[in-house]
Amino acid sequence: MFKNGLVSISFRDFSPEKIVKMCAKAGLDGIEWGGDIHVPHGNLQVAVAVREITAAAGLHIPAYGSYYRAGTSEQTGLAFEKVLATAIELKAPTIRVWAGNQGSADAGEAGRRCVINDLCRISEMARKAGISVSLEFHGGTLTDTNASTIKLMDELSGTDVFFYWQPPVNQPFEYCREGLAAVLPRLTNIHAFHWNPERRPLAEGIPNWKKYLEIAAADGKDHYVMLEFVLEDSETQFYADAAILKELTEQYD
Repeated sequence: MFKNGLVSISFRDFSPEKIVKMCAKAGLDGIEWGGDIHVPHGNLQVAVAVREITAAAGLHIPAYGSYYRAGTSEQTGLAFEKVLATAIELKAPTIRVWAGNQGSADAGEAGRRCVINDLCRISEMARKAGISVSLEFHGGTLTDTNASTIKLMDELSGTDVFFYWQPPVNQPFEYCREGLAAVLPRLTNIHAFHWNPERRPLAEGIPNWKKYLEIAAADGKDHYVMLEFVLEDSETQFYADAAILKELTEQYD
């Protein structure tokens, strides 16, 4: 039902080797490797090396966190072909991207259509390689509100574009719960952290996360739940958060 892991960019200053050792020691299931530093777009040699050390430690790669921004990245020098080639070498089943570089209130209909057209294009490219595209639930993009995300799901109906979820920072629990329930039909993975109103230990968010996982479990599908935003970027805190995440997710084994 649930597997647990880490978003590698939680520790941008750590090498892939160190991150692999940490996750193996913590008993996690996988690592979402980021394209901004650990597995750079188009560096296929690094992608292969990272895939091999991940597998050697008994860990999986649930996604490639590409930071490709639909509708804008091609114009700023990041071709999706590079992103896709890297994901193929990682053997990642999905590529995490962002829905543009503007919030839903600022994008306008033309900006929104540009993002949607690019998402249709890149998802078809990825589909041919047996990979899906997943949108991060994130501010400053078209997934910045529940309403805009629901609209985007309708606009992308029939494509291989799916959705991540994470609790919007400093929003009421009920709003967060509604957002997760809304994306559930097209949910891939979840980023897990606790803010109140800043980064806090995951243990303080246990009541909320129990309810979030109850919602996510309702679809009967497999999802990765991955740690992000560790308090003070602390390795010690990571191990504490990982232990809590395992307790939460292993209840559904």
